[in-house]
Amino acid sequence: MEEMFTIEDNCLRIVMPEELDHHKAGQIREGADEYLLSGKARHVVFDFSKTRFMDSSGIGVIAGRYQKAASYGGKVVAIHANSRIRKIIMLSGLKDMIEIMD
Repeated sequence: MEEMFTIEDNCLRIVMPEELDHHKAGQIREGADEYLLSGKARHVVFDFSKTRFMDSSGIGVIAGRYQKAASYGGKVVAIHANSRIRKIIMLSGLKDMIEIMD
């Protein structure tokens, strides 16, 4: 099973779960903050290749990690987001905070 968190070249890569609800969001928030606050990573890459569902708690996770990363001069990127996840990012306003890549 692939690790949820990996670090490479000052980037924290987070493999998002299939269903990103409030329970999973809490786990991701805690894990990501641990890496960001320790200085092990400045940038965050959210990998949505497995994600089929995301509720408002997922939006909060992304926005919160954006604020933390930005405070350290970092940026946040979303990769492998399907059309549903892209739509959520666009409608929520996250598109103004993060970059979406394929």
